[in-house]
Amino acid sequence: MKKTLVIWVAALVLCQALQAQIVGAGKAVDPYKYTIVKKGTFSKAAVSSAHPLASQVGAAIMKRGGNAFDAAIATQLALAVVYPEAGNIGGGGFLVGRKKDGEIVGLDYREAAPAAASRDMYLDRNGNAQLNLSQNGHLASGIPGTVAGLFATLPYAKLPFTQLVQPAIDLAEKGYVISAREASGLNSARESFLKYSTRPTAFTKEGKWKAGDTLVQPELAATLKRMQKDGAKGFYQGETARLIVEEMQRGKGIITEEDLKNYTAKLREPIEFNYRGHHIISFAPPSSGGILLAQMMKMIESFPVSEYQFQTVKSVQLMIEAERRAYADRAEHQGDPDFWKVPVATLTSDAYLKQRMADYDPDKAGVSANVKAGQIPQSEETTHLSTMDAEGNMVAVTTTLNGGYGSKTVVGGAGFLMNNEMDDFSAKPGVPNMYGALGGEANAIAPGKRMLSCMTPTLVLKGNKPYLTIGTPGGTTIPTSVYQALVNLIDFNMNLDDAINKPKFHHQWFPDEVSVEKDFSAETKKQLEAMGYKLKERGGIGRTEGIRILNGKREAVADKRGDDSVAGF
Repeated sequence: MKKTLVIWVAALVLCQALQAQIVGAGKAVDPYKYTIVKKGTFSKAAVSSAHPLASQVGAAIMKRGGNAFDAAIATQLALAVVYPEAGNIGGGGFLVGRKKDGEIVGLDYREAAPAAASRDMYLDRNGNAQLNLSQNGHLASGIPGTVAGLFATLPYAKLPFTQLVQPAIDLAEKGYVISAREASGLNSARESFLKYSTRPTAFTKEGKWKAGDTLVQPELAATLKRMQKDGAKGFYQGETARLIVEEMQRGKGIITEEDLKNYTAKLREPIEFNYRGHHIISFAPPSSGGILLAQMMKMIESFPVSEYQFQTVKSVQLMIEAERRAYADRAEHQGDPDFWKVPVATLTSDAYLKQRMADYDPDKAGVSANVKAGQIPQSEETTHLSTMDAEGNMVAVTTTLNGGYGSKTVVGGAGFLMNNEMDDFSAKPGVPNMYGALGGEANAIAPGKRMLSCMTPTLVLKGNKPYLTIGTPGGTTIPTSVYQALVNLIDFNMNLDDAINKPKFHHQWFPDEVSVEKDFSAETKKQLEAMGYKLKERGGIGRTEGIRILNGKREAVADKRGDDSVAGF
């Protein structure tokens, strides 16, 4: 029997019993009355995602015979409907999965620069970066990869795509009730939707959205039906492709029908490393997350972190200095491996990382201006979901539009938001993007190139058996959030709920400051400032979703920082 902590969504209206029926499931998902379930223990299968309806869809798919890969596909599609801030078919992402036979799967469906993109496309005549163009509107979009990724996942699934997409179609066509948090997000983005979309959208209405309103998306439902009928071609060719290109042309975007037709998802070999008896698997470039995670964890492994204890000045300062050095390397050495030789083996080697920490001083703050990238020999809005089934498959998927609601451009007639991922390239060396991340030649814009990401979908094995699937949204804070959750679990022996929900901190080399959540230890903040650290208080860091095997059952946790929710059986 599952044990759940249940929080009722505020102000959800009681509507007539019109329900989005999950094909073949034993019960329906009711989009008009649902609960947010923050944690649960399930005997067979579990899903943790950014929205309760999406998690319910994934769990129902597994209940009717699908596996964790089926659930990952169906949950992503549902998120594209019920979580428009980051769930998407107009963005991209990464999937890392482990099949029941032990095979590791890494799928890269990161967006790519259109063929007409150029290195200096966001610079004015004086060479200054015009970051608004890379962050908002039609020119900010890369070629979407999510749909290609969904179909690249299908060979590992059991059910046909026609069944996996049906719940999302129902949710889009019949509508679902929005929460107060979702209403606030849509209201905040209203002016941007009106400014950067050229046709009326489902996301704007007369007056303000409020909790209990129903969001219906008929154009998105029609787009999903074309995918149901024609597969990936139903998105990258035909009517949907035509609508995307027409939208681009109305707003001076540069994505063409050829760009869409030529896009493919790619298999990548994940980053794998060991940490205190755990085998950790995360994503490789063009995601920087796996290398960052390996570097940070291996830099602190030689220290007695558990003795330092949770969130003392000693443990936090050590972890900050590992973060500082890893992010310095990211800015210099990481990019799309099809365009730039990323020295993965060196960056993650024990000898290199020992050298990187050689100047670590436990008694004072480091200075980012003095911490350069290591010398290598030549040779914030995203969403995450975790799934685990009864067969031994587990999947971690992080997918994104980049900023909240992406470019704020809704494809006229197709009903979905486009990404603003071009901002994740280095528009100009030394000029930070919307997340403050710096980059250089390795991440410069080039046609067909995939922009560097921080997404860190992660799996953990213990005794060579499935143990944990975890990940989070959060831009540049993604790797540090996963890093801290893993250290909380492994070094501080926390339960999964605490490991995910305890207050977090973040340092990314530049700007040279430590971001801390509001409930971070006041005493530790005081001690860090006395050592010379500049601290900046901010809202929530990350929204982590995790599932682990505990005593033969699946313990699932959804982050307290949002409407995130778990489901299972």
